[in-house]
Amino acid sequence: MRPLLFACLLALCVPIAASPLRVGTGTVDLSADDSMIIAGGITAGKVSGQEGKLRCVATVLEANQTRVAIVACDVLMLTRKTLDPVIERIENSTRIPSANVMINCTHTHHAPSTMRVHDYGPDDLFTQRVQEGILRAVQQAVSNLTSARFFFAHGEEKTVGQNSRLLLGDGQIYWIGPRTNVVRPTSPFDPDLPVLAFRDDADQLRAMIFNHSTHSIGWRSPGRRSPSIYGMAAQELETQLGGVTLFLEGASGSTHNLDLNGEECIRRIKTAVFDTLQRAQPREVSRLAAIKKPLKFKVRRFDDAAEDAAVTRYVRKYAGAPHDEIIRKVFQNMRRELVQEQGQERETWVQVIQIGDVALVGVPAEYFTQLGLDIKNRSPFRNTYVAELANDWIGYLPNSEGHKLGGYQVWTGFHSYAEPGTGERIADLAVGLLLELASASTTSGKRSP
Repeated sequence: MRPLLFACLLALCVPIAASPLRVGTGTVDLSADDSMIIAGGITAGKVSGQEGKLRCVATVLEANQTRVAIVACDVLMLTRKTLDPVIERIENSTRIPSANVMINCTHTHHAPSTMRVHDYGPDDLFTQRVQEGILRAVQQAVSNLTSARFFFAHGEEKTVGQNSRLLLGDGQIYWIGPRTNVVRPTSPFDPDLPVLAFRDDADQLRAMIFNHSTHSIGWRSPGRRSPSIYGMAAQELETQLGGVTLFLEGASGSTHNLDLNGEECIRRIKTAVFDTLQRAQPREVSRLAAIKKPLKFKVRRFDDAAEDAAVTRYVRKYAGAPHDEIIRKVFQNMRRELVQEQGQERETWVQVIQIGDVALVGVPAEYFTQLGLDIKNRSPFRNTYVAELANDWIGYLPNSEGHKLGGYQVWTGFHSYAEPGTGERIADLAVGLLLELASASTTSGKRSP
């Protein structure tokens, strides 16, 4: 693998008048079967059959001799161990710099496992298929680049998700079980739903990207493999509109759908995307650029007895036998492994991409919504959107208030192990990179966003 310093690249456009934009798309279906472990639960899941397709979807943009690849995979999450080799292969085969490649996971909870989490590990065969699917999707997209125009609109969907970390009457934070004693939400919900559309010279839709911030849990036919509510919506929009639709999961570590069935979620998502697309206006892509930089963080130190007490208190009241003891032992086993790793330094990626006056921020975690909103509020780009689970997965990243409140997302385990403050440090780095892009836009003679 190449030295980290070499991989840390800054890709900037040539500071001349905007050249024609080109766009290419690629899709690869991921084969899976009923023998494979399904990720997303505390214990290994099993399903029978499948609805929709599990896919790797790529959109490649080219302007001013700069190429950017954006990829979405219908899996729960992927770590650098899986992604770094693929990004290197993409760079070698397509000459797209690693800094310009964003690989996002849609976070469906209904696909085979691709990483170690809770009490199960990855399905090695399926994970290899995902790696190959990412590479092939990007290569396909590069092979069919064609001139295009960029359209953009900012929309909202306020009903599919909500803040799911609810304060309960006993002072605990809701995770599973009854919601009969809810006091209030503990953090905000982000309804933003942007649509980025790319049309060819015949005004045909070639590619569409949309973003929303709610956990990808839910299906039309329970008990089957599924790309979940967003993946199903994307595939059905393709049938309706043509082109290729790519979904970027937003900062949704603290937001879920708690009330609607999968069918209704899919319907509402499709309606929101379609209505936003109808309002999309042409935008100039005077600049296409990306920056990806490393960030070091540490595995948190923890008090095992206090952690066990927090888990036990919640699951005994809200999960009940026999689930309470199963869950408690899973967390106990995770902490037993992590105790040897306390204080260890790790490294991950933070990325920003500029498409004209729209900025995308890639963060490597299940990112709390408040942190995503913080990045948006501090960004110099009016149109800034966060894609979580991008280029790596380092577990849940709560904000400082979330750590104080506790709850499942804060309990120490493979799903949540970074030291407090890591989420804020990622936000600070992301804002710094956005400012760097904005400054480069100004110094190159372009009007700042």
